[in-house]
Amino acid sequence: MSLICLADFEAYAKENLPKATWEYYAAGADECYTRDDNLQGFRRIRLRPRMLRDVSVMDTKTTVLGEEISCPIAIAPTAFHCLAWSDGEMSTARAAEALKLLYVASTYATCSVEEISQAAPEGLRWFQLYVYRERKLSERLIRRVEALGFKALVLTVDVPYTGKRRTDIRNNFQLPPHLKVKNFEGVFEGHSGPDNYGVPLNTLDPSVSWKDICWLRSVTNLPIVIKGILTKEDAELAVVYGVQGIIVSNHGGRQLDGELATIDALSEIVEVVQGRIEVYLDGGIRTGSDVLKAIALGAKCVFLGRPIVWGLTYKGEEGVKGILQILTDEFRLSMALSGCRNISEVNRNLIHVAKL
Repeated sequence: MSLICLADFEAYAKENLPKATWEYYAAGADECYTRDDNLQGFRRIRLRPRMLRDVSVMDTKTTVLGEEISCPIAIAPTAFHCLAWSDGEMSTARAAEALKLLYVASTYATCSVEEISQAAPEGLRWFQLYVYRERKLSERLIRRVEALGFKALVLTVDVPYTGKRRTDIRNNFQLPPHLKVKNFEGVFEGHSGPDNYGVPLNTLDPSVSWKDICWLRSVTNLPIVIKGILTKEDAELAVVYGVQGIIVSNHGGRQLDGELATIDALSEIVEVVQGRIEVYLDGGIRTGSDVLKAIALGAKCVFLGRPIVWGLTYKGEEGVKGILQILTDEFRLSMALSGCRNISEVNRNLIHVAKL
């Protein structure tokens, strides 16, 4: 079977994953308007290509927090990769390392941070973190990833409570007995109450606020990137509170249904930040021209979530490499056909927003 675009991998995963697993990965909150709008937002944007620009030599390299990557494409933190492939996040990490791209490991991984680091020792890795009611849980994770050479922390800020994902409720979605949230192995030993995606209910702290950014800065010297910002007001606060980056994200449409598509939120955030910190984007990236549009609107890099799981489902590490290579090749081609030879030439002049 020849898979030539991300949509082909999606179709393969839908056909081959168990129904409840597919629906867990695919689910959005409530009626899935925001999940779907993440994709539609890119389709509303048109490009203004330039011609006769000599695109015989192309360069897609860029940097994130000072570290070079081969292309402005990275792997977003998503949970439970072992549901899609037996060694899950280890395959994901190896694929990112092979293509010289960034991988953000999730707290809710089914491989531990130690296993992920061992699988891809030379890879560029960040770690995604939540703030828990028991702050020591977060702090212990920070100490582990610091020791393992992770280069930044990504604090998810849009989950004071978990969004209502109807298919997971209908399916009574649970991790199968042979899988665990490996980063918490042994931590909740003996817990017999209800759980929420593999950890005890009410472990997350809904009182989390901007003052917790100060707490986080007090316990680590790693750069802090906050994930889940959608407004210029919060972007300005992120700068004030001293973080190094923002991921414009709505959690793949899995939290508040009806909120902005990430590509629609990007411009006002870039405008208010004014280059003081780096701005990234996730949600809705399916083609190389989507990547081009996001970079042209000011994102330093884009992050892929669900497509990585589709690649894992197909052939593990090889499948994830396939996803990343296809998107990289499409991005390079879109750059060339737009008259851009390197990332510095990709700017807002490329963009025409269609009138609705």
